[in-house]
Amino acid sequence: MTSNEEDKDPDIELFVKAGSDGESIGNCPFSQRLFMILWLKGVVFNVTTVDLKRKPADLHNLAPGTPPPFLTFNGEVRTDVNKIEEFLEEMLAPPKYPKLAPKNKESNAVGNDIFAKFSAYIKNTNPGANASLEKGLLKALQKLDNFLNSPLPDEIDADSTEEEKCSDRKYLDGNELTLADCNLLPKLHIVKVVSKKYRNFEIPSEFSGVWRYLENAYARDEFTNTCASDREIELAYQDVAKRLGK
Repeated sequence: MTSNEEDKDPDIELFVKAGSDGESIGNCPFSQRLFMILWLKGVVFNVTTVDLKRKPADLHNLAPGTPPPFLTFNGEVRTDVNKIEEFLEEMLAPPKYPKLAPKNKESNAVGNDIFAKFSAYIKNTNPGANASLEKGLLKALQKLDNFLNSPLPDEIDADSTEEEKCSDRKYLDGNELTLADCNLLPKLHIVKVVSKKYRNFEIPSEFSGVWRYLENAYARDEFTNTCASDREIELAYQDVAKRLGK
């Protein structure tokens, strides 16, 4: 293999869900997760938005019966999001591409139940159940907040006699975005946008860790430029977010 071939990026095309206009980025946390990973890897890749209402025949043949996201890597189709993440971490590895796996195992699992609690809350039509479902969501967010405000092992000075300080790190695993953030941030943003629109619920301001985390994400192109607009997210939940009965 010549050094030119070695230097060449693989041929990658990512297919993501299109928005209501059939062209812009649609609401899909899994699409955004893969989009962020590829961006953070610094690899050259193409993105194609797929209009689910008018899925072109060539795409139908490429991944029959598979909704986006999926990708082609040097012509080979890959469709399972978790497996794609593992594959990209393995194939796009140092020294040419950064490693994105978090150092701390806890970073991967924290916030795992937030989206499920949110879904139950937003789909509920019974006013009598609203308060307890909201409480469940708050508890999951509180757990995330506690994690983000607790120092990670490498933030703690073992020789210091001072009391343990509150962490001021930017993201789940430190000051760099990792695979854990690519998974959680798109979902957390949907929770924020949809809960406000359809339940008038806001993430409490005292959850300083969660707000610091979101604000740091909003300062990054890798997040904002891979994200659907708030309007698209609201539209996607129009029929899901049932009105609470009287």
